[in-house]
Amino acid sequence: MLRKRLAIVFAAFVLSVSTAFPKSAPNISSGELAKITERGRSLYAYDQAAWHATDAVLATHPTNGEDGRYIARKTDAGWVVAFGHLSEARDAFLVAHLATQGKALQDFSVEHYAAPKRDTGFFFAAARAVDLALSDFQGEKVPYNVAVLPADDGQLYVYVLPAQTRDGVYALGGDERYTVASDGSSLIDKHRMHHSILTFDTNDPQAAKLVAGYHVHVLSDVPEDSDVFYVLTRRPSIPEFIGVNGKLRFEIMEDGSIQLKK
Repeated sequence: MLRKRLAIVFAAFVLSVSTAFPKSAPNISSGELAKITERGRSLYAYDQAAWHATDAVLATHPTNGEDGRYIARKTDAGWVVAFGHLSEARDAFLVAHLATQGKALQDFSVEHYAAPKRDTGFFFAAARAVDLALSDFQGEKVPYNVAVLPADDGQLYVYVLPAQTRDGVYALGGDERYTVASDGSSLIDKHRMHHSILTFDTNDPQAAKLVAGYHVHVLSDVPEDSDVFYVLTRRPSIPEFIGVNGKLRFEIMEDGSIQLKK
């Protein structure tokens, strides 16, 4: 969506307690930026699927399993979201409810299992990966959401992101991306995406005047997956500028695409 930018008002934040900037200019290809966009869009799709699947499950007034963990998986036919928990022996994920997407992302049908259904495939591996990541994660004293997405070489990405707890208030920062073995058994890598947390409150009358957001990166000199997720989630939908080394370097558009500013 095109916007007139005769005067841009920025919401400026620094996502770290440090005031230092990366010393080198960004060195990233258009292909790498496209991969960041793809991962951010996948995060957004995961979040939307989990949201609508949860609403569908709660609408059926379930009597068990709703207080466990949810794991979403994208299939050729759409999203499938499993609700349950790891078995006591930690050798399976016990599915209490399974929500399957219909023709629209907002449309989920729900299956309930009186005796939990054992899964030893993706949902099991993802649940193990989540537990492994959360046992390591050191975050702020705020609620967090977790997403699990396929990574390269069959591995798993586990994202830990601050949860939205109030209508119209969006959080960015204090987040981490873990790379975990395909079976969820071992941690391969962890990448802190941002340090501290910023919030964008659309309930603030000043928010109506904003046509773009702005924050500074100090932990890296490139956009992060959660930057794209933040832009796609935020309403009203506005682009986000990212500063590196004291200069505007990137613009994330409303569709999640990233432009390098010269």
